[in-house]
Amino acid sequence: MRFITGCPLWAEPAWAGSLYTCGSDADERLAQYSRVFGAVEGNTTFYSLPSEARVARWAELLAHDFQFCAKLPREVSHGGRLDPAHPALVAFLSRMAPLGQRLGPIWLQLPERFAPQDMGTLADFLDSLPSEYRYAVEVRNPGFFRKDDAERQLNRLLHQRSIERISFDSRALFASAATDPSTLEARQRKPRLPVHAIALSERPSVRFIGGMEQAANWQALAPWLDKCAQWLQEGRQPMLFMHTPDNRLAPQLARDFHAALCERLPTLPPMPLWPGEQEAVDMPQQGGLF
Repeated sequence: MRFITGCPLWAEPAWAGSLYTCGSDADERLAQYSRVFGAVEGNTTFYSLPSEARVARWAELLAHDFQFCAKLPREVSHGGRLDPAHPALVAFLSRMAPLGQRLGPIWLQLPERFAPQDMGTLADFLDSLPSEYRYAVEVRNPGFFRKDDAERQLNRLLHQRSIERISFDSRALFASAATDPSTLEARQRKPRLPVHAIALSERPSVRFIGGMEQAANWQALAPWLDKCAQWLQEGRQPMLFMHTPDNRLAPQLARDFHAALCERLPTLPPMPLWPGEQEAVDMPQQGGLF
């Protein structure tokens, strides 16, 4: 039984002294992150590709069962018609290949303009992708959220190819009364769509977009406890990625959810102690002067 949880990034400086040890560099942060979490959203690949040396270093640092969920470049997903021969796609697959089994599922995040009438294009594109990798698709057009023939067709298309449909939950963000700049910016950038908990493969994937208020977060998270427990009992390995507006609270929210899930399922392994907290425990205490 394995529950995979992660955050949208691993290099948040505000996590030093808690998730990370103080003074850790970028490589140490990734290594420490991967000792606690089983996956990370590779959002940076949406904007630009890392260097060959950087990917090779990631492969050295990450455990063999870690999941680096890299997004396909925006030139591929948002540039127009999905093109399996797009140079950006070819470059992406070549650059990320050294991660091996640590790569995946690869995420295709489609823009809102990608509508039900485009499903034929999606099917052709997915069928052209290399079969040695795993994939997941996130749709944002309201036409895919009406529980009608269009949505059923999308789910069937993905299920037949063992491709997961990413569940996106931003209810807590929009329920929050917070007016801080990070929350306001997140509301502008994140979609507000119906929440459909879907499992089309052995690794159902959820992106939870929380707010700064714990009450609103847990009101939206409570159903996911039930759903993740169900998926685990079915033999699946759910993946849940936790966001908050500035992501300072994301690791703690993920840890709290994991702990609550362990209460439901006592055989589920607990989350490891965070390296920064372990450092504080191990640090010698200075005695008094007298």
